[in-house]
Amino acid sequence: MMTVLVTGGAGYIGSHTCVELLRAGYKVIILDNFSNSKQEVLHRVQSISGKSFKCYQVDLLDSMEIRRVFVENNINAVIHFAGLKAVGESVEKPLAYYHHNITGTLNLCEAMQTFGVRRLVFSSSATVYGRNTCVPFTEEAPLSATNPYGRSKLMLENILHDVYKAHPQWSIQILRYFNPVGAHESGHIGEDPLGTPNNLVPYVAQVAIGRHPYLNIYGNDYDTPDGTGIRDYVHVVDLAQGHVKALEKSKDDAGINAYNLGTGQGYSVLELISTFERISGRQIPCKIVERRQGDIGESYANVAKAQRELGWTAQKSLEDMCRDTWRWQTQNPNGYQVKKKVAIRH
Repeated sequence: MMTVLVTGGAGYIGSHTCVELLRAGYKVIILDNFSNSKQEVLHRVQSISGKSFKCYQVDLLDSMEIRRVFVENNINAVIHFAGLKAVGESVEKPLAYYHHNITGTLNLCEAMQTFGVRRLVFSSSATVYGRNTCVPFTEEAPLSATNPYGRSKLMLENILHDVYKAHPQWSIQILRYFNPVGAHESGHIGEDPLGTPNNLVPYVAQVAIGRHPYLNIYGNDYDTPDGTGIRDYVHVVDLAQGHVKALEKSKDDAGINAYNLGTGQGYSVLELISTFERISGRQIPCKIVERRQGDIGESYANVAKAQRELGWTAQKSLEDMCRDTWRWQTQNPNGYQVKKKVAIRH
């Protein structure tokens, strides 16, 4: 049985990916510092999957503790989610973002190299396409970034290319996410952002449940059919299954590859709100405000490469995304509630 270390495995995308890995028969070890996740997630992943796993409360800035995880376990591959991820916060705290995201990844890769673990699936982002306007974006599009979060992802992609050049026996799959939304169909795990949500869908859900009075729509004067920004929303379970496919590809395939993970279809802010209102039966009060600096009118993926090389295609519709988000929100109106402690290795 293959053992996979999942850094940030208690986070939003990480927890859904752990469920899919366990379902696919992998042995999972989670590494998480719980700075932006809850320990209750571990109990729920166990409940959904019916399988147990190890979890270490470790920060990737602690190279000695990372080394201990590798010493204590026969790890075959790594899926790397851990990092800071809020665009706005990255502008306010650039040093923290560069330090955590880059230094943490360097520490992880050094441990992998030391212990002969050469299979890595890396969590990147469509933010590496910067202000490109030539949609849909292909993996060959020019790369750039407009904020420290995006620049940290782009720097890490470049670093991983250098790692592969120096050590061509590595297999590195870089996954560029578009807009992950939704929740597990059970309603047991979903997105539980700290404080005010940075992303559209969890904010919409919190307005619908009554935690916020209205939603700000940033700009209605884009060159799009209804004037609001168009994005490629992809269900988090589809995204998680994409990681399993990328891991499968890495088994016998040394090399470095980048893949877009999206649906290949864009929906406007107003289309998403309308769908959510229909699914939830709740009205979403909105206010039109000025555009945010750096936002572009349209962003959606060309997903042909992932379909061709990974055998992966997003299956879930916008209605599925809204329905599963609403189920999660109504079952967990205040996010995760601690029910019982789960054993964590410190």
